[in-house]
Amino acid sequence: MILPVRAFGDAVLRKNCHEINADYPNLNELIDNMFETMYGANGIGLAAPQIGLDIRLFCVDVSPSAEDEDYADIAEELQSFKKVFINAQII
Repeated sequence: MILPVRAFGDAVLRKNCHEINADYPNLNELIDNMFETMYGANGIGLAAPQIGLDIRLFCVDVSPSAEDEDYADIAEELQSFKKVFINAQII
């Protein structure tokens, strides 16, 4: 299911997000819907706040970039870079 994407200025985009775990309700369905929403918007990444949820979850699929000749030297790695990040931390 394609979900509505929140626009700049929406309050949820400014909230601190909550950590989740594998027991988060309907997590796999949510992830599938996020990928479908992202593909529908021709995106390569989507975070849960962008669909109105204040949780620490985002998905990325950069495989379309593998066809870009500017990335020819890393095309093989890009082809398989489809990931889901839960509670990711930048250190």
